[in-house]
Amino acid sequence: MTFCNVSAKTLNTQFFIVLFPPAPYNLNINLFLVLARLPVITDYITKNWALILVLLGFTVSLISTVFLDKKTIMRMYALIVEVLFLSILVFAEFYMADQNAHRMVRTILIAIRYSATPFLFAQIIITINKRLRWLIFIPAFILAVIDFISIPTGIVFTIRDDGKMIRGPLGLLPYFVVGLYCVFLIYLMIKHSKKQTTERIPIIFFCFAFFSGLILPFLIGSNYSELFCATIAISMFIYYVFSILQVTKLDPLTGLLNRQAYYSDTSSEPEEISALVSIDMNGLKAINDNEGHLAGDKAISTLADCLIRAAKRKQPVYRVGGDEFVIVCRKTPENEVIELTKRIHKLVSETPYSCSVGYGYSSDGKKSIDELLSESDENMYAEKELYYQNSGIQRHRTVPKESE
Repeated sequence: MTFCNVSAKTLNTQFFIVLFPPAPYNLNINLFLVLARLPVITDYITKNWALILVLLGFTVSLISTVFLDKKTIMRMYALIVEVLFLSILVFAEFYMADQNAHRMVRTILIAIRYSATPFLFAQIIITINKRLRWLIFIPAFILAVIDFISIPTGIVFTIRDDGKMIRGPLGLLPYFVVGLYCVFLIYLMIKHSKKQTTERIPIIFFCFAFFSGLILPFLIGSNYSELFCATIAISMFIYYVFSILQVTKLDPLTGLLNRQAYYSDTSSEPEEISALVSIDMNGLKAINDNEGHLAGDKAISTLADCLIRAAKRKQPVYRVGGDEFVIVCRKTPENEVIELTKRIHKLVSETPYSCSVGYGYSSDGKKSIDELLSESDENMYAEKELYYQNSGIQRHRTVPKESE
């Protein structure tokens, strides 16, 4: 009976002494402090296990990727560290709130959390759009100053004697600044998109993920703060995976869909494809021979931009060869296909280059993809032959540079 009345704490202490014999006093104290913190560490890992796995998987993926430049990879590593740090900070803040202790430390942690969030969004923006400068961090820096001024003044937030945090006169300012970053991020993604349907998917996803982070705190309360880091980490990782998948479908020079994507897309619901438009640049060999391949690459990129501007919805553009392009038209009337070819010629005529265009059309959707492509290529080559006849230029002939 005496043994049964011994407390669990006493048994654990005796068990610990058996496993770890007495050591020097300082060593025992340090070991005791470490063990005393184990429940807190375990609690953090339990609550953030999904986040830890996502960040670990993200890190492993970045180590093995060959599709991103070194600068982008380093920025993504920084994002991973920042998200992990923010999750620890949020956990510590809520742990202190549950204990209703360390009021001043908790106040500082809240100021850091409110300040870190816009910095994190600015880091995401500058990672996705590498052309932006570090000025993007100015709003986040200003908010951080205001947040820390709030520690003694309470203008953004304050903690009452009962341990509950309440918003001050500027309590919505952190949400407003983060909202501005979200809007700016979506704007940049739309602005720099190439109007391909597949590019709209990450834009819609980011809209949902980020704006839910602005709305949910008002719906489910402060508990969402513990989900915020996981939301950001999962969003970043999904965008990264999507970007890698997109890279395998894109032509690196022009950003258009590549030949593999063409085969994949035309094999999906081919009966909906009413027309194929073939485009081939005129005189590319002469440009390469006389001005160099960099000039040839510039010519191809310029033509690709014209095709993107000319194409409309449900008219994806593919680069299927060196200077060969195809536009796939689904459920498109023939008059709209003809208008498309006219837009291409008009836009290209505004550049120093020229191209030949032809299309193959199926009114009932019964022509195979090979038949449509054969027809469009035949019409395109007929136009190309006419171009060389009218211009008096012999095909594949190198034009010598003019002597100075």
